[in-house]
Amino acid sequence: MHIVFGGAFNGKRQYVKEQLEDQEVDWNEGQLPEQKAAEALVVIGGLEHWVRRQLEQGFLEQQLMEQVKKAIDCGQAQQTWILTDLNRGIVPTERIEREMRDVLGRLYQCLFAEAGSITRIWYGIPQKIK
Repeated sequence: MHIVFGGAFNGKRQYVKEQLEDQEVDWNEGQLPEQKAAEALVVIGGLEHWVRRQLEQGFLEQQLMEQVKKAIDCGQAQQTWILTDLNRGIVPTERIEREMRDVLGRLYQCLFAEAGSITRIWYGIPQKIK
């Protein structure tokens, strides 16, 4: 599993598209992937949008963690997760925004621990972290 992360509009998706240019990709934006064949190359982006929708529907953090772990273990040969760093800056005043930020921080810790490689994108410049 590979993670590409950075701030909003820092070029994460463009970087991934360039890296996977000539490959067939199952792109999942704002949703977790469905069970696919083991050979499928999968990209998961917009996790923050998925988390917000789940929290608004009343799902608990533990339930979201279980769903993310299931997505990690669903058998895809290669996964790339595009994660937006929301944990810097001003703490949101809206309850759902604070909860989303906290849940994402813990989900990201889980994903980073499982990742074989991690790339941070800073204004279009990739930096290998792991």
